[in-house]
Amino acid sequence: MSNKIAFNEDYPVIAESDKLYERAQPIMTPVTQTLAKGPGQYINGVAPKYLKRGKGAHVWDVDGNEYLDYNMAIGPLSLGYAYPRVDEAIIAQLKDGITFSMMHELEVELAELVHRVIPNAESIRISKTGADVTSAAVRVARAFTKRNKVLCCGYHGWHDWYIAVTSRNGGIPAEVKELSATFEYNDITSVREALDEDTACVILEPFVFEAPKNNFLQELKALCADNGTLLIFDEMWTGFRIAVGGAQEYFGVIPDLACYSKACANGMPISLLTGRREVMDLFREEVFFFTTFGGEALSLAAAVATIHEMIDKKVPAYLAEKGKKLKDGYNTLAAELDIAGYTRCTGYDCRSLVSFDATAGNPLELKSYVQQELIKRGILWSGFHNMSFSHTDNDVDYTLAAYRAVLGLLKEAVSAGDVAARLKGVPVEPVFRKVSHFNMKPVVK
Repeated sequence: MSNKIAFNEDYPVIAESDKLYERAQPIMTPVTQTLAKGPGQYINGVAPKYLKRGKGAHVWDVDGNEYLDYNMAIGPLSLGYAYPRVDEAIIAQLKDGITFSMMHELEVELAELVHRVIPNAESIRISKTGADVTSAAVRVARAFTKRNKVLCCGYHGWHDWYIAVTSRNGGIPAEVKELSATFEYNDITSVREALDEDTACVILEPFVFEAPKNNFLQELKALCADNGTLLIFDEMWTGFRIAVGGAQEYFGVIPDLACYSKACANGMPISLLTGRREVMDLFREEVFFFTTFGGEALSLAAAVATIHEMIDKKVPAYLAEKGKKLKDGYNTLAAELDIAGYTRCTGYDCRSLVSFDATAGNPLELKSYVQQELIKRGILWSGFHNMSFSHTDNDVDYTLAAYRAVLGLLKEAVSAGDVAARLKGVPVEPVFRKVSHFNMKPVVK
């Protein structure tokens, strides 16, 4: 019998997942289209590898096992799986067509809505993925400033200008690598030291899990303005989640350009670039940024429905309420069990992170053990709480009950020094992000 969201007797049977994985091995390199969804982020041998369907905050794998999902498609599902208002909009548009030979009226409707809710949206461009719009933002910033260098902080996609600063930078010319550099979040001095007269833009996630300190975002905006450098917010995670208008609304800091994708269409592929009109006007003639599927109507319909639902139902406030209950509950349990010295939950209420310190052992093994035991209890978890409008109080209460049991097991394993021996599969791998060697300064010519 398939496992449910319950205190199951055993770990789920994942035979069909493993069969699909074996079929994929010879012909897919690698087997996953997104690293965060791949087998490296889940304990191999216990976790399912393929999901089949979802409803609300629940998913079912190809073997029929049911889970409460806290990954939510790695961010896009701000409302939930198979959300009625969004699906109805998609179905209605599907009957009329998907992609057309001319522009579609939904392009205008969505642009007007975005113009209304996002503070810096004097002008809007629509595309398909986050990497599309972050790269378009960098290109137009270079054209506007007549400069070349980019300073970045966070994760910004797969294109050359960003991935050059990571360990997976094969295939990128040395000349391109020399034009990008990084800085440490909340370290305004690192930005000041890296800025020069050839810095076109500073692009960053307004926050990942750490909150801005000492008016960091305000100071950053002023520093960029003084240097003639454009400020770009990568709001893939913050947009429509921390507030409908994103981090720029929440913090009251208006960037020159901003990029959105996750959360604004509840899983449909779409991205947005918003910004100052005088900068965005360069897309008319000077800067090329066009794609056949930018006006694909199913995603446009989904985005309009999703944003209206977020406004009507006050979704960001709901995410914060449920997320706070979960985050604070985790930390309370850790304190009660006397393990707060090596595990905690941090971040903003709408999206928090459970972390483990090396003082108690290998952090990846600790994470893998907690993940393994949560999977046995019907919770799909990779260290994050990506909250959605479909997560209920009952879901949070059940999760905290599961945490109480699992963290108790973790404490026993750490005390015995045998966490690795208790693992039923291969531990998870590190998340691929730029997490070290910050403050890389641009090459001085």
